[in-house]
Amino acid sequence: AIQGTHESERSPYAGGLDDRVDQRTCLICGDRATGLHYGIISCEGCKGFFKRSICNKRVYRCSRDKNCVMSRKQRNRCQYCRLLKCLQMGMNRKAIREDGMPGGRNKSIGPVQISEEEIERIMSGQEFEGEANISWSNNGDSDHSSPGNGVSESNQPSPVSTPSSSRSVELNGFTALRDQYIGTPVSTHYQYLPHLFSYSAHSALLPPQTRSLDPQSHSLINQLVSAEDLEPLGTPMLIEDGYKVTQAELFALLCRLADELLFRQIAWIKKLPFFCELSIKDYTCLLGSTWQELILLSSLTVYSKQIFGDLADVTSKYSPSDDELHRFSEEGMEVMERLIYLYRKFNQLKVSNEEYACMKAINFLNQDIRGLANASQLEQLNKRYWYVCQDFTEYKYPHQPNRFPDLMMCLPEIRYIAGKMVNVPLEQLPLLFKAVLHSCKTSVSKE
Repeated sequence: AIQGTHESERSPYAGGLDDRVDQRTCLICGDRATGLHYGIISCEGCKGFFKRSICNKRVYRCSRDKNCVMSRKQRNRCQYCRLLKCLQMGMNRKAIREDGMPGGRNKSIGPVQISEEEIERIMSGQEFEGEANISWSNNGDSDHSSPGNGVSESNQPSPVSTPSSSRSVELNGFTALRDQYIGTPVSTHYQYLPHLFSYSAHSALLPPQTRSLDPQSHSLINQLVSAEDLEPLGTPMLIEDGYKVTQAELFALLCRLADELLFRQIAWIKKLPFFCELSIKDYTCLLGSTWQELILLSSLTVYSKQIFGDLADVTSKYSPSDDELHRFSEEGMEVMERLIYLYRKFNQLKVSNEEYACMKAINFLNQDIRGLANASQLEQLNKRYWYVCQDFTEYKYPHQPNRFPDLMMCLPEIRYIAGKMVNVPLEQLPLLFKAVLHSCKTSVSKE
């Protein structure tokens, strides 16, 4: 049976879905996964390692470059990089029971996203300052409790890791654009997103198994898709050749576009199949906390042709001033890089309307938002659509065993980007959108 963060729990409505967990691979090391542990799909070994590391407040050191390869045979060679990947992939330390007993506290059904600063605090031990039982180590963690682990693992030193594909990928037109605008070369090593693009390489392609879609999954997905307004956006985004767009004009267009997208989210809420199950207070709280994430998700998926087509044409007619270029913030640069990577990921996945509708519902039903009246009810709804999305992707894309975790790992990244965008000064948004859209459009044209 599939195990959630509370390891005795099963799918809220399906039995057959749980039986296919043995086809999954651990997002940390690529070993056979045994379920959802502390928010992500992982094996018993990595689940136990993460729990021991957090419960015992361990602080590790990496003798190399903090980028060691994680695989079933090599995961024990560097505890630092193993714990780092657990945190980067979204393992939720708050889901571990404080008494150290089996079973989680069930704080979140999905992965969590924490800041680079918080990860560094955990890895350096600052999070545990003033507490006992801090141990320094760079020796292997045996994991003998994990089935099939420890016996065949060699003792050879781990080779120096090479940058993952996500960190060395060519950004096509973005490099020239940023050099032109900012005057600072783009580093080929991106520390922000190694976890989002590298883990699927560990997993061998499993033979697909023909099966049918669970009838209840089919019904729930149809209801979600019916609630969506998938018609093209009505905001005018056409421009005459030769016209020069000003910063104020582009900013006004972005505001108008955001208004339309927000209005669609409000209308969407009233059509949700579970609309009558939640209070108005909870809906207001959820929308107030997630509307930017919902807009970003829709812009990168169902409305991407207009955003990265028509809007990109408009932004190409805008030329930023020297003052705008020099004032562009580091926070804006981080958002820019993350958006470009996320666009490439979605463009690679080619998310279907059904998957988009499920992802949107899962992201919206966030039981960890403060001020909710009925968080437990939201958690059950979140689980329902988590399993529905899992069922659909496995049925529709049997040759892509990593598709479901790929989709789910995009959600914490969207939440992080949306949170960061709030801190980007409004006057910098036109330049931000111009750079992102230019780079993404150039990237697609060269593929």
